Amino acid sequence: MSRLDYVFTSESVSEGHPDKLCDRISDAVLDALLAEDPLARVACETFATTNRVVIGGEVGLRDQGRLRAFKGNVEGIVREAVRDIGYEQDKFHHATVEVTNLLHEQSAHIAQGVTGERGEEGAGDQGIMFGYATRETAELMPAPIQYSHAVLRRLAEARKSGAEPLLRPDAKSQISLRYAGGRPVEVTSIVLSTQHESEAQTSADIRAIVEPYVREVLPDGWIMPATKWWVNPTGAFVIGGPDGDAGLTGRKIIVDTYGGAAPHGGGAFSGKDPSKVDRSAAYAARYLAKNVVAAGLADRCTIQLSYAIGVARPLTIYADLHGTGVVDAALIERAIDQVMDLTPRGIREHLGLNRPIYARTAAYGHFGRTPDADGGFSWERTDLAEALRQAVALAA
Repeated sequence: MSRLDYVFTSESVSEGHPDKLCDRISDAVLDALLAEDPLARVACETFATTNRVVIGGEVGLRDQGRLRAFKGNVEGIVREAVRDIGYEQDKFHHATVEVTNLLHEQSAHIAQGVTGERGEEGAGDQGIMFGYATRETAELMPAPIQYSHAVLRRLAEARKSGAEPLLRPDAKSQISLRYAGGRPVEVTSIVLSTQHESEAQTSADIRAIVEPYVREVLPDGWIMPATKWWVNPTGAFVIGGPDGDAGLTGRKIIVDTYGGAAPHGGGAFSGKDPSKVDRSAAYAARYLAKNVVAAGLADRCTIQLSYAIGVARPLTIYADLHGTGVVDAALIERAIDQVMDLTPRGIREHLGLNRPIYARTAAYGHFGRTPDADGGFSWERTDLAEALRQAVALAA
């Protein structure tokens, strides 16, 4: 039986964190390529350090000659991403950072794997992907990661609006929640480190800036007199971003998903087009788990999907209802197979993934977001709930 009384912790990092900056650049390049060709095959990696950004990876376009022209746009894409995040430091500035572009054509052997068996579109790689949903929050997300994201998003809004001009882009948050009876009831500790303007500013000065925003975001009654605050606990944090610590695409996979509250298959998302099941099948698994919970079939749900390179259909579909289900998990598995085509093409078409919707996912989590009118975060919809209920009823 699952524990009902415990303390659980999750962390988030801001859009200005070096790794997140790299995720943003990789996804901005992906978006630009999908705008050129909705069926573009992209695996874009970014590395950032003091005054330098390096882009590498593979691109496949239906008209490969367009790649040569596109490569001239990459420097502008990088500079715009860095500018939007807010970097104007002496040693990392959107106007002066050196950009090296090493993108090249996709491997023919990978391309033939995606073409797949019998001419079907196969998975771009083997692997396992997980999706998770829980009734802890309105977004059906684990509360510690959802609120860790929310704190940093709110601080970024205050910084960019000019309300808090002394804050800078690089930041990390960490929230520990006490659960009673399986529900989050109290914040036991808040850890927040944020880059700031001057070495003359103390930890107490920074806490005075950020505390009102933290209290605004967290639910009433969760912050108690005994809650421990650790704000910039090492003191000054003026040198930040890639000048303070090198960044790399794909190093924040737990921040991107469920904050450690659910399994992770190991594959990163950013910079990958939706033929790559690391990304698209993880989105599909979240979509399915969320719809299982939204349908009232369970209070918690984990979905696992597995794939083989070049093979179109998933090898396995697994559901774990964590003892909260109103039906047997095997019925959920059969219902999932009936209501959604889980081939790479089926996922792309069902969720509308061949669109430039990815740069916005690069910070503050890929899940627990509000679906956008243009199709962004489509995997957060709950429009499959009724179909799942009906399929389970027929299978019972």
